[in-house]
Order: sequence, then C-alpha cells, then structure tokens
Amino acid sequence: MNASDPRRWWALGALAVALLAFGLDVTVLSVALPTLAVDLRASTSQLQWFSNAYTLVLAAGLLPAGLLGDRFGPKRLLLGALTLFGLASVACAYSNSAETLIASRVLLGIGGAFLVPMSMSVLAVLFPGKDRGRAIAVWAAAMALGIPLGPVVGGWLLDNFWWGSAFLINVPPIAIGIVMLIRLLPDIPGNPAQRIDFRGIALSSLGLVALTYGLVEAGDRGWDSAWALVPMLGGVLLLAGFAAWLGRARDPLVDPKLFSSNGFRWGAVLATLASFAMMGAMFVLPQYFQAVFGTDALGTGLRLLPVVGGLLVGVQIADRIRPRLGAKVVVTAGFALLVAGLAIGANTSVGHGYGFAAVWVSLIGLGLGFSLPPAMDIALGALSPARAGVGSGLLQALRQVGGTLGVTILGTVLNAAYRGGLPAGTPDAARENVAVGVRVPGLADAARRAFVHGMNGTLWVCAAFAVLGAVLTVAFLPRTAEDVAEAESGHEVVAG
Repeated sequence: MNASDPRRWWALGALAVALLAFGLDVTVLSVALPTLAVDLRASTSQLQWFSNAYTLVLAAGLLPAGLLGDRFGPKRLLLGALTLFGLASVACAYSNSAETLIASRVLLGIGGAFLVPMSMSVLAVLFPGKDRGRAIAVWAAAMALGIPLGPVVGGWLLDNFWWGSAFLINVPPIAIGIVMLIRLLPDIPGNPAQRIDFRGIALSSLGLVALTYGLVEAGDRGWDSAWALVPMLGGVLLLAGFAAWLGRARDPLVDPKLFSSNGFRWGAVLATLASFAMMGAMFVLPQYFQAVFGTDALGTGLRLLPVVGGLLVGVQIADRIRPRLGAKVVVTAGFALLVAGLAIGANTSVGHGYGFAAVWVSLIGLGLGFSLPPAMDIALGALSPARAGVGSGLLQALRQVGGTLGVTILGTVLNAAYRGGLPAGTPDAARENVAVGVRVPGLADAARRAFVHGMNGTLWVCAAFAVLGAVLTVAFLPRTAEDVAEAESGHEVVAG
C-alpha cells in the first residue's frame, strides 16, 4: 500500500473504531465502581487496584511492545492486542470476585500496552509527510471520544443491565476493528535481525511501574507517605540507570540519538504538557458536575461532550491552517486557547450555571485540537519506519507518566484547598470526598463552595503549565516535521 492508496484511509477508519474501545475503558470503570463495591464485596484497596492494575501494566509494557512491533511488524501484534483487549473485556464482565477482576484488568493493560504504540507506529508508516498530521488527529479524536461516551453509555447500561455490561461495550468496536483491519491493513515488515535489549526492557519497565505506582500512592496517601516516596525514588533511580545504559548498549531499547532531534524531544514534551492540561480538566470536571449540579454518571458524560466537540473542531481548523502557518504558530495558538479556557474556568463560582462551564470546557477542547495532534506529528516525523514502534511507545510512556503526575499534583492542590475551605468539625469522610460532603445535612453549601475554590486553584495550575507549553513552543518547536522539511527541500528523508 503506497502513500497514494485510498485504502489506507479506510484502514485508519477501522483503527479509529477499534481505538474507541480504549477511550471508553478509560472512564467506564469509574461509573461501575460503586456497583462493584457492593456486588463483588470489594474493599477500598481492591477498588483502587481495579484501576491501578491496568495503569501499572500499561506503563510497564509500552516500550517493550514498541520494540517487538519493530522486530516482528506491527500488524500481527496490533491484531493480537485487539483480540486480547476484547477477551479481557469479556473476562472483566464475567468476573465473579474482586481478585478475578483485578487479574482481568492486568490482561486488559497488556492489550492496551501493545494497542497504543502499535496503532501509532502504523500511522507513522502508512502516512508519511503531510498526511500524518491529519491521521494523528483522527487517532487522537477516536480515543478522546470514548472518554465522555464511557459515562454516557456505561451509565445507561448500569441503569438497565448488570454491571458487566459496562465492560462488554468494548467488544463491538474491537470486533469490527479486527475484521476491517485484517482486510485493509497491509503487512508492514519488521526487522527480525534486531536484537532485544533485555536489560533496557527490565530497567525501563520496572522504573516506569515504580514511578507510576508512587505517583498514584502520592495522590491517595500524600506526598510525604513512604508508600509514595520509596517507589518514586526507586523509579527515578531505575530510569536514571536506564538512561545510563542506553549510552553503553550495543543495541539499546531506545536510540539515544532520538533525543538529539528537536522534533522528537520538543514534540514529546509539548504533547505531554497538553495531555497534562487535558487530564487536569477531566479530573475536576466530573466531580464538579456531580457536586454542584447533582448529575449522575449519564448526565456527567453528556456535559463532558463539549470537550470532544471542541477538540474535533480544533482538529479541523488546525489541519487547514497548519500548511500555511506551520506547527509552531498552530501549537502556540492551541496553548493560548488552553490558557484562556482554563483561566475562565478558574473564575467559576457556585452560582454559575452549566452554560458558563460549557464555554470554557469547549475552549479547552479547541486548544487540545490545535496543540496535541500537531505536537505528536512533529515527534513522529523524527522516527524512521524501522524504529516507529519503540519511538511511539516512548512517546506514549512520557504522556502516561505526565498524565499520572498531573492528576497527582492537581489532586493535591484540589484536596488541600477543599479541606481548607470546610468548617471546623467537618466529618473525616466529608473532608476526603466532596460527594460525601454535599450529602451531610447543613454542610452541602459549604462543601460546594470549598470544592469550587479548590477547582479554581487546580485550573490555575493547569493554566500555568499551558503558559509554559506556549513559551516552549515559541522557543523550540520546529515549524515543520523533519521528514516533511527534508522532502520539501528535495533531500532523501532519513529520520531517527
């Protein structure tokens, strides 16, 4: 399949359908947790591990998955990942104990760890040059669409069926995607002679797991907890050892020369910062809608749709103006829109209605559409087809850690401001969770005011990171992806 073959766009459509399941799974679990606590008699710790088991395995598997894709070719591994993701979803749905569900979530994480970098490496190969930006926009929109749809569809299913149906919603898009990709996706050759860097895999995987676990624990227990500090320190040391190993290994897991590329380095940094802003918004908004407006899961999902609507519009506008203005201008505009949306949101009061929220939420989505896909395209433009898998895995690992760090930092800001705004004598359960606070007689109004105050501080922190993104974009981001610039100059494209 060459660069002019229209079937590659059909293959992208099939991939987008399959990726919808990945986005759905991000939020559907949160809808099902209250029911799982009752039906599976799950403890608080087990409820946390329903999420953590998936997150940690995903973090550990991204780089090894990318390497295996480069060695064996991405098509077979992508189809295998989709199959595992679908089977693991069925296993989650029919789990009869908390332990079984945790094990099923581990399998789901393995499938996701292969699915994300394999799908992105396919884009890097099938859509070289100028078409890749549009393809990445479709890729990002497909996964983002699942985030608000998870509560919408999951909430409706939980209201009408048993809790397992919330996991079975993954199966139809996965099945459709597999059938279409078998027919439409070409065999992309790998490099069987490529050696596997086992030491690099061990250091990077253990480091990412330890760091991610520490960040998750910091969000639950606080930054001064040994349960957070010890794994975070261990993760940093392991990743430092991984970085040192890259300079000595004959066939390193990640080519150190990749970091010398301005396109990959700054594209990855800016994509991570944009993801930070997105994770911040997605962290506070569901709690805000439920605490202040009293919405259920379905209502919350519907109120999140402006994020995706803004993203889809932003993607279309950015795709049209980028050839004339360049990625630097477009991504800068995207961060500026993020700053505007977050700053407006940071001035929310308890008396504001949903119309006010819809405006700034839409601006955030618009900013993401301008900033995230072009930044990722610049990063992928520095990858050669032979290293697209591990490069994509590295990009996603950075975004994964950045998103987890973002939620942890923002959760700390939110909780500190919320607890500080509550009156003395507030019950501990209400101090820990605004959903409890608004149900305590005589405390509801104070809890809402305290939460909105905390949300505003959280959004100001997000806005500060978005300002940093705009400054870094102006200072360092190339105007055009490296492979596109070389093609336009008439030179042979040699990336990575």
